[in-house]
Amino acid sequence: MFKPVRILQVTCLNLLLVGCAATHTGPSSGETAAPPAPIDTSTTAAPGALPLTIPEPSPSIQAGQSTPGNASFVQPDGQLTPNIQAYAHEVASARGIPLNHVESLLKLASYDAAAAKLMTPSRTRIRRSWVTYRNRFVEPIRIEAGTEFWTANKAKLDETASTYGVPASIIVAIIGVETIYGRITGNFRVLDALATLGFRHPDTARPERSQLFRDQLADLIELDYQNKLDANLAQGSFAGAMGLPQFMPGSLMRYAADGDNDGRIDLLYSVDDAIVSVARFLRLHGWVPGLPVFAPVTLPANAKAMVAGGLFPTLSWTQLHDQGARLRPAQGNATSDGASQDWMRHKLGVVDLLDEPRNQAEYRVGTPNFFAITHYNRSYFYATSVADLAQALADRMGYGGPN
Repeated sequence: MFKPVRILQVTCLNLLLVGCAATHTGPSSGETAAPPAPIDTSTTAAPGALPLTIPEPSPSIQAGQSTPGNASFVQPDGQLTPNIQAYAHEVASARGIPLNHVESLLKLASYDAAAAKLMTPSRTRIRRSWVTYRNRFVEPIRIEAGTEFWTANKAKLDETASTYGVPASIIVAIIGVETIYGRITGNFRVLDALATLGFRHPDTARPERSQLFRDQLADLIELDYQNKLDANLAQGSFAGAMGLPQFMPGSLMRYAADGDNDGRIDLLYSVDDAIVSVARFLRLHGWVPGLPVFAPVTLPANAKAMVAGGLFPTLSWTQLHDQGARLRPAQGNATSDGASQDWMRHKLGVVDLLDEPRNQAEYRVGTPNFFAITHYNRSYFYATSVADLAQALADRMGYGGPN
């Protein structure tokens, strides 16, 4: 079973993601994603890896709706409100859980005013700053702590990198960005947070967000029924993410792994479980072993016009080359001059990193591995910060070369 978990409170404004709840901003070129491309998981994983098949999603719960406010989920007579009672019936039917088990958990849920406040949209548009964002994560504390974490867990990181094809630097960077390796933890009760954001979400303009939280609440209830966690005790972020890698209940259910082979998954207290779960999540979301995160490419002055946006790469190297993209000149180092050009066989995407206060922008070319990270968190800023922190950690550990 999972132990009761503590987790980092992260300042996220959007939660439209699959794996973690630390969404700080959407893709910098907009919210519209390109049509999903098939994710190639046909490559046989190294011995020891769990099957690389995309897990079937749990059925979405259509009953129930969100009504802003702080009204209780329970009526004066101790019964659930009709809206939430209808939700309970569908969860029980769709997930094969006894109705009394679902009802008993929902009756324990309380409105969390802090979670609702933190998820309330800003009344003013926040000007995006890539420089400011990057400096929050690629900084001395995380680099020093990441070096210590890598050194302490090198054997497991090396084994996992070999098994799943995800570099140790990337795994370490994600855990560092999420929780500074468990140094900062919050105390939001996940049951309360998910019920609040599912049934009392403050953003009425985006009903799909409350739907997401109702589905995650159903996942939490299912995990509780399966004795994989105690939903009455589990703690996490204000958006319901848990463990060192900030997995939402649905991702915990479908992508987490038992890294220490003790028969249970504990994403906070078992570092091995956290390490392997991050790697498996990325591999199942399109990570291609051996590719860098960014292609060694220089872009022309009109790079802005080459940005397609979204969470899937859509451009071929030929298309980018025809529009003026060029390989960076070799620098005499096979790991830094793009000597391995396997990335040219894959779809690519131009990544825009805007700094509105400074009226400037940086552009890079993302490989499928960049876009795999965006499925962990739908932010170009986030994925690039992970890659840059990973590079800084690799440099500090003496590995060098691009991620």
